[in-house]
Amino acid sequence: MKYRIGQGYDVHQLEEGRDFWLGGIKISHTHGAKGHSDADVVCHVLCDALLGAANMRNIGYHFSDKDPQWKGVDSKLLLAKVMEMIREKGYEVGNVDVTVVLQEPKLNPHIPTMKECLSKVMAIDIEDISIKATTSEHLGFVGKKEGIAAHCVALIYKQ
Repeated sequence: MKYRIGQGYDVHQLEEGRDFWLGGIKISHTHGAKGHSDADVVCHVLCDALLGAANMRNIGYHFSDKDPQWKGVDSKLLLAKVMEMIREKGYEVGNVDVTVVLQEPKLNPHIPTMKECLSKVMAIDIEDISIKATTSEHLGFVGKKEGIAAHCVALIYKQ
Protein backbone atom coordinates (compact mmCIF):
# COMPACT_ATOMS: atom_id res chain seq x y z
CA MET A 1 0.00 0.00 0.00
CA LYS A 2 1.03 3.56 -0.65
CA TYR A 3 0.33 6.07 2.15
CA ARG A 4 0.28 9.86 1.84
CA ILE A 5 -0.26 12.59 4.45
CA GLY A 6 -1.69 16.06 3.87
CA GLN A 7 -2.14 19.10 6.07
CA GLY A 8 -4.75 21.85 5.91
CA TYR A 9 -5.18 25.25 7.56
CA ASP A 10 -8.00 27.77 7.23
CA VAL A 11 -9.09 30.94 8.95
CA HIS A 12 -12.18 33.14 8.61
CA GLN A 13 -13.37 36.35 10.18
CA LEU A 14 -16.43 36.15 12.40
CA GLU A 15 -19.29 38.53 11.69
CA GLU A 16 -22.40 39.25 13.74
CA GLY A 17 -25.67 38.01 12.30
CA ARG A 18 -24.18 35.47 9.87
CA ASP A 19 -25.11 31.79 9.89
CA PHE A 20 -22.44 29.71 11.61
CA TRP A 21 -21.65 26.53 9.65
CA LEU A 22 -19.07 24.18 11.08
CA GLY A 23 -18.39 20.55 10.26
CA GLY A 24 -21.36 20.54 7.91
CA ILE A 25 -23.91 21.60 10.53
CA LYS A 26 -25.47 24.92 11.44
CA ILE A 27 -24.66 25.99 15.00
CA SER A 28 -26.74 28.59 16.78
CA HIS A 29 -24.54 31.57 17.65
CA THR A 30 -24.56 35.36 17.42
CA HIS A 31 -21.65 35.35 14.94
CA GLY A 32 -20.84 33.27 11.88
CA ALA A 33 -17.82 32.91 9.64
CA LYS A 34 -17.51 35.30 6.71
CA GLY A 35 -16.44 33.93 3.33
CA HIS A 36 -17.22 33.42 -0.35
CA SER A 37 -18.89 30.07 0.39
CA ASP A 38 -20.69 29.23 3.64
CA ALA A 39 -17.21 29.61 5.27
CA ASP A 40 -17.25 26.21 7.00
CA VAL A 41 -13.60 26.05 8.16
CA VAL A 42 -13.83 22.36 9.08
CA CYS A 43 -14.92 21.36 5.57
CA HIS A 44 -12.29 23.69 4.10
CA VAL A 45 -9.36 22.25 6.08
CA LEU A 46 -10.51 18.74 5.26
CA CYS A 47 -10.50 19.64 1.56
CA ASP A 48 -7.02 21.17 1.78
CA ALA A 49 -5.55 18.27 3.74
CA LEU A 50 -7.01 15.67 1.37
CA LEU A 51 -6.01 17.59 -1.77
CA GLY A 52 -2.52 18.11 -0.37
CA ALA A 53 -2.13 14.43 0.44
CA ALA A 54 -3.09 13.55 -3.14
CA ASN A 55 -0.74 16.25 -4.53
CA MET A 56 -3.69 18.09 -6.08
CA ARG A 57 -2.99 21.65 -4.86
CA ASN A 58 -5.60 23.32 -2.62
CA ILE A 59 -9.24 24.27 -2.28
CA GLY A 60 -8.73 27.73 -3.79
CA TYR A 61 -7.20 26.23 -6.92
CA HIS A 62 -10.23 24.02 -7.57
CA PHE A 63 -12.98 26.26 -6.18
CA SER A 64 -11.80 29.86 -6.63
CA ASP A 65 -13.42 32.59 -4.56
CA LYS A 66 -13.35 34.65 -7.79
CA ASP A 67 -15.74 32.17 -9.45
CA PRO A 68 -19.39 33.17 -8.92
CA GLN A 69 -20.58 29.55 -9.12
CA TRP A 70 -19.11 28.95 -5.66
CA LYS A 71 -20.69 32.05 -4.06
CA GLY A 72 -22.57 30.94 -0.94
CA VAL A 73 -22.03 27.25 -1.75
CA ASP A 74 -22.54 24.62 0.93
CA SER A 75 -19.01 23.49 1.77
CA LYS A 76 -20.23 19.91 2.14
CA LEU A 77 -20.60 19.95 -1.67
CA LEU A 78 -16.95 21.01 -2.03
CA LEU A 79 -15.86 18.24 0.32
CA ALA A 80 -17.90 15.66 -1.60
CA LYS A 81 -16.27 16.82 -4.86
CA VAL A 82 -12.81 16.54 -3.28
CA MET A 83 -13.63 13.00 -2.18
CA GLU A 84 -14.60 12.17 -5.78
CA MET A 85 -11.34 13.70 -7.03
CA ILE A 86 -9.07 11.73 -4.72
CA ARG A 87 -11.00 8.51 -5.36
CA GLU A 88 -10.58 9.04 -9.12
CA LYS A 89 -6.84 8.93 -8.44
CA GLY A 90 -7.28 5.63 -6.60
CA TYR A 91 -7.02 6.91 -3.02
CA GLU A 92 -9.12 6.20 0.03
CA VAL A 93 -9.10 7.99 3.38
CA GLY A 94 -7.33 6.28 6.28
CA ASN A 95 -8.28 8.94 8.81
CA VAL A 96 -8.55 12.69 9.35
CA ASP A 97 -7.80 14.74 12.45
CA VAL A 98 -9.20 18.29 12.76
CA THR A 99 -8.48 20.89 15.44
CA VAL A 100 -10.77 23.94 15.59
CA VAL A 101 -9.49 27.04 17.38
CA LEU A 102 -12.40 29.19 18.57
CA GLN A 103 -13.03 31.19 21.71
CA GLU A 104 -16.80 30.68 21.68
CA PRO A 105 -19.23 28.98 21.41
CA LYS A 106 -18.12 25.75 23.05
CA LEU A 107 -18.02 23.07 20.36
CA ASN A 108 -17.79 19.83 22.35
CA PRO A 109 -21.58 19.31 22.40
CA HIS A 110 -21.67 19.60 18.58
CA ILE A 111 -18.74 17.33 17.71
CA PRO A 112 -20.70 14.04 17.54
CA THR A 113 -23.20 15.59 15.10
CA MET A 114 -20.37 17.08 13.00
CA LYS A 115 -18.65 13.69 12.82
CA GLU A 116 -21.88 11.98 11.81
CA CYS A 117 -22.52 14.55 9.07
CA LEU A 118 -18.96 14.42 7.71
CA SER A 119 -18.95 10.62 7.78
CA LYS A 120 -21.92 10.63 5.40
CA VAL A 121 -20.48 13.32 3.12
CA MET A 122 -17.09 11.61 2.89
CA ALA A 123 -18.50 8.05 2.88
CA ILE A 124 -16.02 6.96 5.55
CA ASP A 125 -16.43 5.39 8.98
CA ILE A 126 -17.23 7.85 11.76
CA GLU A 127 -14.33 6.36 13.75
CA ASP A 128 -11.93 7.63 11.06
CA ILE A 129 -12.87 11.24 11.81
CA SER A 130 -11.41 13.08 14.80
CA ILE A 131 -12.54 16.61 15.64
CA LYS A 132 -11.13 18.51 18.60
CA ALA A 133 -11.79 22.04 19.80
CA THR A 134 -9.61 24.44 21.72
CA THR A 135 -9.43 28.16 22.48
CA SER A 136 -6.47 30.49 22.09
CA GLU A 137 -6.64 31.52 25.75
CA HIS A 138 -7.95 34.98 24.77
CA LEU A 139 -4.85 35.67 22.63
CA GLY A 140 -4.85 36.99 19.06
CA PHE A 141 -7.77 37.34 16.65
CA VAL A 142 -9.36 34.10 17.90
CA GLY A 143 -9.07 35.14 21.53
CA LYS A 144 -10.63 38.52 20.72
CA LYS A 145 -13.53 36.64 19.07
CA GLU A 146 -12.73 38.20 15.70
CA GLY A 147 -12.15 34.92 13.88
CA ILE A 148 -11.95 31.15 13.76
CA ALA A 149 -9.09 28.91 12.65
CA ALA A 150 -8.78 25.20 11.97
CA HIS A 151 -5.99 22.71 11.28
CA CYS A 152 -6.26 19.25 9.77
CA VAL A 153 -4.08 16.30 8.90
CA ALA A 154 -5.29 13.53 6.62
CA LEU A 155 -3.92 10.11 5.82
CA ILE A 156 -4.86 8.64 2.47
CA TYR A 157 -3.78 5.38 0.91
CA LYS A 158 -3.78 3.54 -2.40
CA GLN A 159 -4.06 -0.26 -2.52
